[in-house]
Formats: sequence, structure tokens, C-alpha cells
Amino acid sequence: MIDVLVAGGGPAGLATAIHAALLGMEAVVVEPRAGPVDKACGEGVMPGGVAALAAMGVTVPGRPLRGIHYLDDRRGVRATFGPAMGLGARRVALHAALARRAADLGVKTVTGRIAHAVQDGDGVEAAGLRARWLVAADGLHSPLRRSLGLDAPPGGVRRYGLRRHYRVAPWTDFVEVHWSGHGEAYVTPVGDELVGVAILSSVRRTYDEHLAGFGALAERLRGPAVTPVRGAGPFRQRARARRAGRVLLVGDAAGYVDALTGEGVSLAVRSAEILARCLAENRPEEYEGAWRRLSRTHRLLTGALVQVARRPATARLVVPAARGLPGVFTSIVRLLA
Repeated sequence: MIDVLVAGGGPAGLATAIHAALLGMEAVVVEPRAGPVDKACGEGVMPGGVAALAAMGVTVPGRPLRGIHYLDDRRGVRATFGPAMGLGARRVALHAALARRAADLGVKTVTGRIAHAVQDGDGVEAAGLRARWLVAADGLHSPLRRSLGLDAPPGGVRRYGLRRHYRVAPWTDFVEVHWSGHGEAYVTPVGDELVGVAILSSVRRTYDEHLAGFGALAERLRGPAVTPVRGAGPFRQRARARRAGRVLLVGDAAGYVDALTGEGVSLAVRSAEILARCLAENRPEEYEGAWRRLSRTHRLLTGALVQVARRPATARLVVPAARGLPGVFTSIVRLLA
């Protein structure tokens, strides 16, 4: 019998399989898409995520990042991560690096899709395979989470993301977050002549309509757009629990607040390690509490910022407030990092 069957071969699923293999378990990933798989995301990895990837033996090509730079149309404020560096990396490069590491460790990938599973006291059956444990790493709108009755009403504002890349030399080694009354634009250097620009908003507009609202940024993007617009959302997804019997949720499937603080990849790979260790030690019941402790700061701070960002009047106060309290801003950035 397979030890760990993973539904979904994105970063969270591959990280779970890698950690399972490192702990001596047999892991099989079921994924319908041929890799590397792209996704609309900011493509910035926090220092904690960089360290977690390195501990897994995963090296991702990209651009070092020193911190976060908040800007509006008149002012800006920066905060460094501290001694450790973040990383700006194409999502496809991250996926490819994780897939190589998983393959090197003997993790098998099967083409298919898991939308439901049948479990008993000894194991789980899905996609014609039987395993001791099934990990749902099937994304923001997880079919497995839904089939298990673990979906909870999302509540709150519905926010969406759009991303494309521009052929232009990066002008900074910070992630720039441009604030307006109707959303945020994340600028992440991901190559020597490539930047990614992701726009987050609750207002449904085209990418170009959104970008026009960030005048100074639009002026900088004189290089051609070299990738199509990709979208994601609505972001906020809630789960009643992270476990139902022998099925456990990880990554976006486990619940998601918003992309605003850029911790998705970091949390995914770190929670994957915790999950794999709980399974290796036959302590699945401890995963829920461990996940909550790991994600608590992210959930609280991101939730608070989303509430501020939802109204133009309060969103316009973010940069002045951060600029007026630079020590607090730096402390928050380093806490998230």
C-alpha cells in the first residue's frame, strides 16, 4: 500500500511528497496537468520560504529580494527582511525545481484527477490507488475539500488577482506594492530582464484598466508584455477543518485569506513539512493545531489588511501610516518574513 497519495502536483503537493520521501515514506502524486504549471501569483518567496526550500534540497533560479516597498502616487516607505533574503522567481521555475527534487527522491507522478475518495479504517482509495493517507493539495477551490463537507462559507470581500510579465530590466531589489483606492499592484523582479506585475482588487476590471490606475508604474513598464494575463480568485476560502479521517488538506486547499502579504508559497512548503511529519509519526490529529499555530500571524495580519484595503478611504491611508510608523512597518515585514 502507498503511504501517502497526494492529490495535486503544485508546490504544496510536491513539497508534501518530498517531505514524505525524506521521512522514508512512499509518496505518489496525482496531477492532471503536464508540468511545469503556471499560476497567477505574485512570485515572491519570503525568506522563511527560501529557507524551507533549501532544507528540502530545492534550488530555484531567480532574483534576490531585500524587502518590501509600499508606494502610493506621492510617497513610499521601505522595510528590509533583515539578514535573510527573499526570492523573486517565476512560478514555472519553482514548479520545475520541486518536480525535479521529487523525482530524484523517487516520488512517482500519475496523470489523473482526484475529486472524491473512499476511506475506511486502514486506508483511502482514489484514482484507482490505495494509500494509508490522502493529502488534498488540489488548490484554492479544492474539489476534495468540497466532497468531504469541509467547505465553510468564505464571508468577507471577494478579491481577485491578475498577473502578467514585462520585458524590462528590474529597477529595484524590493517587492514593490503600489496602493490605490481600488487595489494593489505587486511588482516582483523575477529575471535579469523580466518583472512580474500582479494586481489584486475586489473591483472587476480588465488588467489594462487596473494598470491605468497606477500611473507612475504604468510609465515604467515600457518594455513589452511577454506573457498573457492570468487570473485567480476569489481568494478567500475557508475550511471547517484540515482533516477528515485519513484525508488531510494542505496549501490553498487548507484555507486561504488573501495574497496581500505574499506568504502563500512559504506557508505551503512549511505546512507540508509539518503534515508529513505528523503522518510519519502516526499523529494526524496534531496537524490541525500545528497548522493553526503556523498560520496564525498570517491570517490575522492579512485579514486586517484586507479589511483596510476594501474601502478606498482607508486603503489610501496605508502608505502614510507605514511611513509615519517605520519601525512598526519594519517589524511587521520581518514578522511575516
